[in-house]
Amino acid sequence: MSSQSTFPVSDPFVRRSFRLPPTAAFYLQASIVVAFLAASSAPTPLYAVYQGEWGFSPITTTLVFGIYALAVLAALLTVGSLSDHIGRRPVLLTAIGLQAVAMVVLTTAGGVPELMLARVVQGLSTGAAVGAVGAGMIDLDKAKGTIANAVAPMTGTATGALVSGLLVQYLPAPTHLVYLVILGVFLLQGVGVALMRETSSPKPGALASLRPRLGVPRAARGPLLVAVPVLVAVWALAGLYGSVVPAVLRTVLRSNSLLLGGLALFALAISGAVTVLLLRDGAPRRVMLFGTVALIVGVGVTLLSVDHDSALGFFAGTVVAGAGFGGGFQGAIRTVVPLAAPHERSGLLSTLYVVSYLAMGLPAVIGGFLVVHGGGLLPTTREYGVAVMVLAALALLGLAVPRRGATGTVVVAGNVPASQAGSEASGTAPAVLAEYAKR
Repeated sequence: MSSQSTFPVSDPFVRRSFRLPPTAAFYLQASIVVAFLAASSAPTPLYAVYQGEWGFSPITTTLVFGIYALAVLAALLTVGSLSDHIGRRPVLLTAIGLQAVAMVVLTTAGGVPELMLARVVQGLSTGAAVGAVGAGMIDLDKAKGTIANAVAPMTGTATGALVSGLLVQYLPAPTHLVYLVILGVFLLQGVGVALMRETSSPKPGALASLRPRLGVPRAARGPLLVAVPVLVAVWALAGLYGSVVPAVLRTVLRSNSLLLGGLALFALAISGAVTVLLLRDGAPRRVMLFGTVALIVGVGVTLLSVDHDSALGFFAGTVVAGAGFGGGFQGAIRTVVPLAAPHERSGLLSTLYVVSYLAMGLPAVIGGFLVVHGGGLLPTTREYGVAVMVLAALALLGLAVPRRGATGTVVVAGNVPASQAGSEASGTAPAVLAEYAKR
């Protein structure tokens, strides 16, 4: 029996004779994940331009980054499952509309307040959309939807960072063009969503679904203690690359190229996406073990390269660290989530959201503070990187301790992939965790 199907759901939105076929609707939704995450990483190469024009400090750069992560978290905890009650299309159309507004604000921004406002709107819309998109793709094709949920977010992060860097470096109007291009993509996607067939029937409980639920089942507490250092390490690393690393690269290479920041985030995210794809059927505990080792090695090589002003070493270390990001996050999630009973999963997922997004936003802000009031850019980067390595090492020690029932746990989750992606890859966690919420 094919996993692809259409759904005879009544469409209360707009009556049209033409609807997108299921295959086209599937790829449209995958493109929405890519576009949303591309939009989230697009400002990364521009932070140096904004800093030069508006004269703010690295603390402000990390605050702009951190506020996005917190906005994503707020939306995930409240409206993340709203599409299960009111339908996929209303949520997606609203989220695309908000993203379009954010692009207009970024295009016309004249200072930090507008930049902050746009990042909040971006975060809220991304957090609202990823659950609807993840569920919508699985509605249409469970097998392909699972893979797309794992890979598309990091692919979007990588694409946004690279394309933004190229546009900013080589084409005119650097603080306008990239956002106008993305705005055009969103408008086209909005038309596509309007032509989609609804795949989820409305059901009661929409207001109740807005109440955040946090909790950790007893069976998951031990494994979560092992997984938390990995989650904090990988998401803190993503925060570093999304905020401070562009300035580090320009300092190390003594270059004013705005493309460098986008290339660094691209290397981290695309490596993570490839790792998730290749290891999606691996045993979760082994995947997490691989991820922690790769994270330690990759960050170590990157820090040594910073000390020796080596661009080749920096990007080689970033690729290895990206593999650690993808493997560590995927293994951690797949080890912990299957231990929860169906009625406990919502609370556990929300807890994982909180850990992941706070780890992405708060350390980056602390790093920005230390750059200004501590030892400076490069010493702070070294300290930050060492902290990531220590966290990964703690997880490695936890993995070395045999756990009763560990074998059974990994079998349950054996073929469920998880994504990493973040960077401002924020959307990566929600996309894969949304898949677990449907199980």
